Amino acid sequence: MVTGCEQGDLFHFLGLLRRLGRLPYANMAKALSVVGYLAMVGGLVGLIFARNLFSLSAWVIAPQAAAVLLMIWARVTFGRRSFHAVANPTEGGLVTTGPYRLIRHPIYTAVCLFTVPAVLAHASIVSVLLGILIVVGALLRIVLEERMLVVRYPEYRQYAARTSRMIPLVF
Repeated sequence: MVTGCEQGDLFHFLGLLRRLGRLPYANMAKALSVVGYLAMVGGLVGLIFARNLFSLSAWVIAPQAAAVLLMIWARVTFGRRSFHAVANPTEGGLVTTGPYRLIRHPIYTAVCLFTVPAVLAHASIVSVLLGILIVVGALLRIVLEERMLVVRYPEYRQYAARTSRMIPLVF
């Protein structure tokens, strides 16, 4: 059994090896992060073509408007950094202000917040499966991105310990 300290040392060592590109995990994680991205985009496109992404219901419009505002706030806070289909951490330091002060992944949260009410409003097998595809894609990217962030920014562990992933005080 590995203790917390030994486990931390092991993750640090594996992180150094990944940076050097000596472990196939690094390339596999990058490829899987693209799969997560494609799942999210594919699910959203599928919901658009199925005409299940938008609704006239206030119960859908309100959370979708909040999701758009959260997305804009997160992008403005994140700054001029570019977005990557591969969940690579960007240069410039760890962002812990704005919505990142409350949740670690406000952009993925915004995508899910935009999607889930629409799926519930248009409950069908197709829309539910597409909604699941989007949420699973986001969760996959979150897990992979966090592993890469720990390697690039060791202080990410402390930030993660005090900040929820998507829902403050819950998850």
